[in-house]
Amino acid sequence: MQRRKFLSGAASAVVAGALPAAGLASGRADMTPGEGETAVGGQTSDVKHPRAITMWEFSWIERRWPGAGFEDWDRALDELCERGYNAVRIDPFPHLLAADPHKTWTLLPEWSVQDWGSPGVNRIVLAPALFEFLGKCKARGVMAGLSTWYRKDDSDTRMKITGPDVMAANWIRTLELIEQAGFLASILYTDLCNEWPGDDWAPFVKPHLTYGQWDNPVSLAWMQKAIALVRARYPEMPLFFSVATGNMAAFGEHDLSYFDLLDPHIWMAQTRDGEFYQLTGYNYEHFDEKGYTNLSLKAAEVYRARPEYWQAGLVQAIEAFAGVSRQIGMPLITTECWGVVDYKDWPLLEWDWVKELCVLGAQTATASGRWLAAASSNFCEPQFVGMWRDKLWHQQMTAAIKAAEIATDLRKGRMYARL
Repeated sequence: MQRRKFLSGAASAVVAGALPAAGLASGRADMTPGEGETAVGGQTSDVKHPRAITMWEFSWIERRWPGAGFEDWDRALDELCERGYNAVRIDPFPHLLAADPHKTWTLLPEWSVQDWGSPGVNRIVLAPALFEFLGKCKARGVMAGLSTWYRKDDSDTRMKITGPDVMAANWIRTLELIEQAGFLASILYTDLCNEWPGDDWAPFVKPHLTYGQWDNPVSLAWMQKAIALVRARYPEMPLFFSVATGNMAAFGEHDLSYFDLLDPHIWMAQTRDGEFYQLTGYNYEHFDEKGYTNLSLKAAEVYRARPEYWQAGLVQAIEAFAGVSRQIGMPLITTECWGVVDYKDWPLLEWDWVKELCVLGAQTATASGRWLAAASSNFCEPQFVGMWRDKLWHQQMTAAIKAAEIATDLRKGRMYARL
C-alpha cells in the first residue's frame, strides 16, 4: 500500500503504443485452474510459468475476529485455491518474531478506514501461528512470499532497527525459525521491507527518507549491506526490497545486481502524477472517512468519463517497467495493483470498473514476458467481499496469469528456480 508517490510524466512517456483490449491474455482465458499443471505448485513439469500471487500482508493473522475473513485459515486457503492462486504474500513480522516468537504483541492500528489488517488495537502471538499457516499453505501447494510492513506495536519495537545489520539479523532469525519448522522450501522470496524507505513502514531510517527515495546513497548502502548479510546465510533465497517508484531513470543508473527481482506496485490511480485521485478528492486519509466519501461520490464517474485515457496511463506505466526489466535484465513481480490503491466494500463504491482495470493490468504485464508472478489486485482477500465473491472472475484471471510465457532471458536465477 504505497503512499503519495506517482510515476512521473517522463515515465508515462517511456513507451507509446496501442492500448490492448481489456480482456484476458490470449489463447488460454478459458483454462480452468489445474489444467496443464502438476498437482502441487501450479506449474507444468517442463515449462515454468508465472505464479498467480495475492497480498495477504498482515491480515492473515490480524483479521481473525468473527467475520474478518481469516478466522478460519483452512476456509480462506481453500477459497484461494478454488480461485486459482498458488502464492500469497504475507508479513511474518521479522522484528517481532526475532525478538520473541511466543510473546503476545499488542499492535496499534495503521489506519481505521482501510480493510487491510486491524482498524483498532489488536494482539497477536506469532509462534506457532506462522508455522501452522505455512504448513497449511504447503499442504495446498501454495508458496509464500515474505515481506514486512514493520507494524507498530505498543513499544515501537521497530525503532530498534538501527542499521542494516539489525534488519538482516531479524530476517536471518526469521528464516532460521521457518527452516527449523520445515517450511523454507515453501518460501518463494524474501522482501526485506515493503515500499522501502517509505516512512509509514520504515520510520527507523536515519536520516529520514520516504517513498521514492530508494536511490538516496544512504538507502542504497543500507539495501546492499542488508541483502549481503542475509544472502551469506541463505544463498539460494531470492532477496530484494520492494520500492516505491520514484525516479524511473534511476533503475538504470544504479547497480541493483544484488537484487533478484523488482516488485513494482502499479496502479492507474498513481499514473499521470496522481491526477485521478486529485480529481476524486482522495488523499490517503488514515483515520478520516472524507477520502472514501469523495471516492464514493466521484470515482466511478471520473473513470467512466474517460476510460481510454485512464487505461492508457496504466498501460504506459506497466510498459515502462517492462522496459526497465529489459534494460537491466531483472525479472519482475507485482503484488499490489492495478486500478486504485485504496478501496473497499462501501456505499456507492462499485467493483466493476476496478476489475476492468485489473484485467487490463494483468494482461498487459504478463504479455510482456517480464513478470514471474502477478496479482489480480491488492483486494484479493476474503474481507473484500465484492471482489472475493466473484470466483469465476478470479479463475479466469489466474488461469491467464499462470498460462503466460516467461521471456527466455529470465529463465534463470534464484527466483525462476523457485517457481
